Amino acid sequence: MADERRTVWITGASSGLGRYTAQALGEAGFCVIAGARSFTGDKAADGIFRLPLDVTREESVEAFQKAALAISERVDAVVHCAGVLVLGPCEKVPVEEYRRVLETNYLGVVRMNQAVLPLMREQRCGKIIIFSSINGLLGTPFQSAYTASKHALEGYAECLAMETKSMGIQVCLVEPGDHRGGSQAYRAHIPLEQGSPYAAPMEHGIAVINRDEAGGSDPARLGRRVARLLLRRKMPLRVCIASADQHLAVWMRRLLPAGACMEILRKYYLGRAANAPHSRETENGHYGGNDDNS
Repeated sequence: MADERRTVWITGASSGLGRYTAQALGEAGFCVIAGARSFTGDKAADGIFRLPLDVTREESVEAFQKAALAISERVDAVVHCAGVLVLGPCEKVPVEEYRRVLETNYLGVVRMNQAVLPLMREQRCGKIIIFSSINGLLGTPFQSAYTASKHALEGYAECLAMETKSMGIQVCLVEPGDHRGGSQAYRAHIPLEQGSPYAAPMEHGIAVINRDEAGGSDPARLGRRVARLLLRRKMPLRVCIASADQHLAVWMRRLLPAGACMEILRKYYLGRAANAPHSRETENGHYGGNDDNS
């Protein structure tokens, strides 16, 4: 028998914010059909259906859709949480790593939406929540691939919202700040050669990122916030769920000149390394270390 509760599909539900959001949706009374690459298709004791899903593969998305519709004949909402992160300098991150991040974080959303939108159009209703990030609003050093993917989602969601509004479909960007409980399994560090001018700044930047995440907000609370969004009659286009200081950073980005905002963020993430002299190649091919661009 098909499940008659309001049905939510959620991607990236095996860890991090996706796992906490899936749990919160189940506790709120939704029929939760969760997808992740590590899932085997079993229904857990908590009542959540966990199906295998790799959002980077068309055939996996199709199989997930077929299995989900066998559980529930409708899809009232989809929540996009699947994501990966690579840390490294723009100069050193291989193009293949940029492609890997975009395939999951951005094109994975596109694939799932192209599978779900025909169903929502036929129903004349549906809600789509896309997990963007504070990084979708401003850049931070050594997260260029992740930041680029989230900026892409911000523009994509605006287009999607305008195109589907008359069809009864709502779109909401959830922009989390730092939250505890993130998984190291879905992030990679690009190794640097000995003596790299990026080594000290990147080491400091990663330490800041790890510190902020360890002291971040409660991921269970974020999950409950997402559940409440889906229960609303009308969702806003954007919801930033972050600490007060991160909200301040977003407003700073809007109000200050771009250069001033970037300088504040640069010094926050790079620390003393932000002011360290760096080598440059001169016209005669020799190297000097006397310039300071801070």
